[in-house]
Amino acid sequence: MTLSSLRKGIDMNFEGKTVIVTGSARGLGYAMAKAFAARGANVMVSGTGESVHAVVDELKGLGYKVAGFVGDLRSPEAAQGLIDKTIEAFGTVDVLINNAGVVCDKPLVRMEEADWDKVIETNLKGTFLCTKAALKIMMKKRSGRIINMTSVVGLMGNVGQANYAASKAGLIGFTKSIAKEYGGRGITCNAIAPGFIETQMTDSLPEGVKELYLKSIPLGRYGTPEEVAELAVFLASDSAQYITGQVINIDGGLYM
Repeated sequence: MTLSSLRKGIDMNFEGKTVIVTGSARGLGYAMAKAFAARGANVMVSGTGESVHAVVDELKGLGYKVAGFVGDLRSPEAAQGLIDKTIEAFGTVDVLINNAGVVCDKPLVRMEEADWDKVIETNLKGTFLCTKAALKIMMKKRSGRIINMTSVVGLMGNVGQANYAASKAGLIGFTKSIAKEYGGRGITCNAIAPGFIETQMTDSLPEGVKELYLKSIPLGRYGTPEEVAELAVFLASDSAQYITGQVINIDGGLYM
């Protein structure tokens, strides 16, 4: 099989499909929202601040079909509201990407209970609430794609990130459980585990820290948000319909 024939066999057209990307006002979420919109999807942009509206205006200016939702997805009412607004705007939900997340990094002995709760509730509880709400729609359709954004930190741990690592490890168990529970309904659930990706977070690191991290990556560079977005597009496509319950690393070989 040639590369060109392989590409022809991968259907990346999302015309008529509706995709929700949580935490999509910037970073990885923004890259994923734009990648799906560029392929014809109806995209619901979600975040906690007014920057959501700026992203919606930008993407609409490019001719894409998008809408926006502002809310804190740690709340059951907000999570249900996200699904309800998506149905109102586009009629259905085909793909849910649980990307919204926060960090509150501290050594464990200095970590406050509030630091722990904020990360667990945003990264893990928010995913639970959004998935539960979306599943009600997907079960009726007997079709759906759920993609949870975990991290290599959830696989290998990291100094100063006990709360973040716990939340991301929890997402892995959650992903596998959902895959087993709802595979018979035509719903797949997979997780993407990025390593060090070029974002605002990595831009703010001191040069010495960047060099240290790069030494641990066999490919010798950070990944890009666009590379992560392309993986999400593939997992949401019909070409990945036999893939479920998997954790796919995109980390340049950092964890293997």
